[in-house]
Amino acid sequence: MYSIAPGTALVQTIDFFTPVVDDAYDWGRIAAANALSDVYAMGATPLTALQLIGWPRDVIPWEVAAEVIRGGADLMALAACTIVGGHSVDDAEPKYGFAVTGLVDPAHVTTNAAGKAGDALVVTKPIGTGIITTAIKREACPDELADRVVAQMVELNDRTAHAVRACGARAVTDVTGFGLLGHLHEMLRASDTSAELDVASVPVIDGAAALLAAGFFPGGSERNLAAVESFVDGDPSDADLRMLADAQTSGGLLVATADPEALLSALRAEGASGWVIGRLTADPGTRIRL
Repeated sequence: MYSIAPGTALVQTIDFFTPVVDDAYDWGRIAAANALSDVYAMGATPLTALQLIGWPRDVIPWEVAAEVIRGGADLMALAACTIVGGHSVDDAEPKYGFAVTGLVDPAHVTTNAAGKAGDALVVTKPIGTGIITTAIKREACPDELADRVVAQMVELNDRTAHAVRACGARAVTDVTGFGLLGHLHEMLRASDTSAELDVASVPVIDGAAALLAAGFFPGGSERNLAAVESFVDGDPSDADLRMLADAQTSGGLLVATADPEALLSALRAEGASGWVIGRLTADPGTRIRL
């Protein structure tokens, strides 16, 4: 965050990745929504974006890149965020994303360091996207499920951020590549708290558990799984732990709030969803008990 005037500050974030789905247009939309998510998690309004693209120019036609760019531009337009430029490089593996600049009132910025013991934990999108997109890339995902997960990943977190501001919650992070457990642990370290998580209350995309049982689990999630074992207590099943460690793309917001009913009401008013999945505690060691 960088203050530029009384009551106004800039926030900046960057995110890009390799394809998570086969359709070029959808990949562009997902990459844009994912890049915007950090801005919404800080309570900011996106203003401008710089486009980043790495492309194997002699392998994949530029017409495909044009579809990726069209998807990203359409999603940025939906967010009223102006693409002001960008940069492309020749790359052996395609990559796409954005650097996004937003505006926020410093007095109302949301941060993962504002959690307090006793706060309820609310998550605003079901998890399981890493598992499902892995199945998509291996051509093993049912079309209906693939369509549902794409629709979720291109959904902006703007309405959710409006609800957070409306109810006065201040402790927020978005759930992306480190998975639900990883991003929760970042909040715990920043807030000097621990957490209890009710595994049965965590929303999971319908169909993700079956794909996990069939062996679909991405490499990024495997790395998350290895990391979370150092700060998770309890006796979760292997399947539950894997789902909670699954690397998400364009996931929801994770909010710690003293008034979960007010947040859930504000989310409903915005046409968004939310699930209470646990609470922050004062236990030492920034641990997560399942």
